Amino acid sequence: MTLVAEALPFTVKLIYWTACEKEIKAIRTKVFVEEQGVPPELEWDGLDEGSYHVLAYAPDGSPIGTGRLLQDGHIGRIAVLLEWRGKGVGRALLEMLLVIANKMGNEEVILHAQTRVLGFYRKRGFTKTGREFMEAGIPHVAMKRKTEDQVSWPAAFVFRPLPRL
Repeated sequence: MTLVAEALPFTVKLIYWTACEKEIKAIRTKVFVEEQGVPPELEWDGLDEGSYHVLAYAPDGSPIGTGRLLQDGHIGRIAVLLEWRGKGVGRALLEMLLVIANKMGNEEVILHAQTRVLGFYRKRGFTKTGREFMEAGIPHVAMKRKTEDQVSWPAAFVFRPLPRL
């Protein structure tokens, strides 16, 4: 008997900032700047070009979520469009970033979680490392977790082999 996993209604790709800057900016502007009131000068911190980025896509190819990993193992800027929240997109983005961190040699990752989504990160193995603080006018808590268990790509990852020469 062969079991086939149900296909996810979205895919996640590791992408280059320079190739997908427009799509990333559109999602983060909608979520952070428009919905949450983060000042644009705080959202665009100059760290994107040197970071690893992931982008989630709907079946029609439209971008629906994004996240980044800084070189030092700091995960951040995870944003999912409103109509796609609660469907596993954030989890898939985070899983992809954790695998990338592991493969890049980061044994541990850190992030600043908005306090309203602490449960989301706790369910994924993150623990608080300090007291609540304000960042961009929003309450946050620093969190961390090991990456040793993040060695295989998540189900949402899209991999297309290179064509044979």
